[in-house]
Amino acid sequence: MEKVPMTSAGYKMLQDELKHRASVERPRIVDAIAEARAHGDLSENAEYHAAKEAQSHNEGRITELEDKLSRAEVIDVSKLSGDVVKFGATVSLVDEDTEEEKVYMIVGDVESDVKQAKISISSPIARALIGKSVGDSVEVAAPGGARSYEIVEVKFV
Repeated sequence: MEKVPMTSAGYKMLQDELKHRASVERPRIVDAIAEARAHGDLSENAEYHAAKEAQSHNEGRITELEDKLSRAEVIDVSKLSGDVVKFGATVSLVDEDTEEEKVYMIVGDVESDVKQAKISISSPIARALIGKSVGDSVEVAAPGGARSYEIVEVKFV
């Protein structure tokens, strides 16, 4: 069984979603099924079929969350240090062509969110950064072509 690396914040986020799906969504969907069932003929009852589909989706997600939580390898980023990029690092980069500065935190696959500047450990940019330190230049194969970045800062928050 392969471990799933994640930060403690990512672990808590998955636990919260699991709790919500099991204690709020599951009963709501059961009630919706019961109400739709009370309307009679199930063969042409769109509400019933929609509720059953929602139930299937919810139960599938619950199973997926339980699996990820059971295989989680929680890494406490606050206990990490150093100047080498590794899981949990917050990395400041400067694009060598545009001089634009970007800051990314390297997290597990399940908690990556580009809008929050959290990139997956398995993303091309994170793979290029792992093992590098401040002052190093990295080249990343991006969809729009290769990009070069210089690592300006590595910190663990």
